[in-house]
Amino acid sequence: DSDAEKMRQRESWITIQRSHAIANAIPVLSCNRVGFEADSSGAMPGIRFWGSSFVCGAQGEMLAEAGTQTEEILYADINHHRTKEVRDIWPFLRDRRIEYYSDLMKRYCD
Repeated sequence: DSDAEKMRQRESWITIQRSHAIANAIPVLSCNRVGFEADSSGAMPGIRFWGSSFVCGAQGEMLAEAGTQTEEILYADINHHRTKEVRDIWPFLRDRRIEYYSDLMKRYCD
């Protein structure tokens, strides 16, 4: 993949992880390997992992971020009171319309 494609993939991974935090109103800790790992089969040189592990709060706000080049240990304070506040002020799950979910399980809707 091109460098631009790799960057898009990294950004997409970060975005989807943060969206899980937002949709569920809960902090998310996302871990990813970092560095180069050779292909033991020899079929290709190997793969470079982009790192970028992070901790985000209940609204997807970044609380701690690791880099893209070296292993790191992240520390973050997670405010449980803030998580409850977010759930109270933005009740995303409460407002679901689950009565309409059954169509999502069908190959096509009648």
